[in-house]
Amino acid sequence: MENAKEKKKDKMIRAAMRGEIKAYQAASALGLCVRQVENLKAKLKKGKSLIHGNCGRSSARALPDEVRKKILEEYQNPLYDGINFAHFTDILNEKEYVASYSCVSKVLKSEGFSSPKAKRAPKKVHKTRERRPCFGELLQGDATEFEWFKNLGIYEKCALHGLIDDQTGKITGLYFAKHECLDGYNEVLRQTLERYGAPESLYLDGLSIFFSNKKEELTIEEELSGIHGKPTQFARICDYFGVYLIHAMSSQAKGRVERLWETLQSRLPIELARRGISTIEAANAFLKNEFIDWFNKRFGVNDNAKNIFVPLPESVNLEEILCYKEQRTILKGGVISLKNVQFSVVGLDRVGAKIDILISTRLGVVAQFEGKTYELIPIKWQKKSTNSSDSVEMILGRFVEFYTLKNEHIRISA
Repeated sequence: MENAKEKKKDKMIRAAMRGEIKAYQAASALGLCVRQVENLKAKLKKGKSLIHGNCGRSSARALPDEVRKKILEEYQNPLYDGINFAHFTDILNEKEYVASYSCVSKVLKSEGFSSPKAKRAPKKVHKTRERRPCFGELLQGDATEFEWFKNLGIYEKCALHGLIDDQTGKITGLYFAKHECLDGYNEVLRQTLERYGAPESLYLDGLSIFFSNKKEELTIEEELSGIHGKPTQFARICDYFGVYLIHAMSSQAKGRVERLWETLQSRLPIELARRGISTIEAANAFLKNEFIDWFNKRFGVNDNAKNIFVPLPESVNLEEILCYKEQRTILKGGVISLKNVQFSVVGLDRVGAKIDILISTRLGVVAQFEGKTYELIPIKWQKKSTNSSDSVEMILGRFVEFYTLKNEHIRISA
């Protein structure tokens, strides 16, 4: 079967043979050199056809119509709303519809579809900072609120906390919480410590979770030791593991974690919808047990980079470290006071003793003294701090909420 190009070639070469046009004119019209035109004229004189033998035939590498149909049907799955072509190609290959990105892109574009990532507004160019040389030398941390379950019709936002290694681009921890909070950052740090060990430093923004903004009066000992401000709970935890906190002065400074959010906001809602995951608890299990490993294999680089994470000693009890910790003095009757609420320290009656109060979603609200943990029961409170009808569980839950789960961007009182 002749196409328009072949017809034009035949017409121009025959015109040159009849002397109606010069060989160089035919060459110019066809985009050929004069020698090629002369060869084609000779071919016609011998009675041979100018049409290539493969003209009109389907390519041996052409995508079968059956696979093309499956690609189009799969792409229109409502769970994949907003998916980009690269992510869709990954899913197809998981389902064993083996196809390249360029092939999938051509099929979808031929039907009028376009990738959400295809056109981007021009951004201000920032000088790229070189990666740190070692794996574990610097982790960038942040959290982002987004409608992570929107592909299942759930449009409530929640916060995804994360840490990513600067050298390899590998995620070391991901954790969902209702809001950006201390508990969320404690959990991504827990994942990092359990999976790799303690990093050398964390690169974080100026949230009060990380760096204290309060001008509190320091003790003489603190001033003499060079302390310039009261450390936050998260700073205390990092100091225990020898992790240095670096204050990032802009979002562009920690561009690797910012780009991570762009990738996850595009891919993660679809991956959650594919598995029917619609709760924060189920999503956290999926992140920890499956998604992080998949992401690091797909997007991580420099696997041979030197690893300087410091493994944790077996004696370390993360539950007693990754929590809110505050010291209190036992009063007469074996009670302590915290936020206008008096608690009985069950099983400990040491008036004047200094004890640690530990608060977390895993521990609840407990006391610790000389390596032992004691239960705390609220026994007396002011009316403004809680209602008389509240149960013990409700009161303890309110303390956990205030100290570890409160929204970092909204100031509330106990």
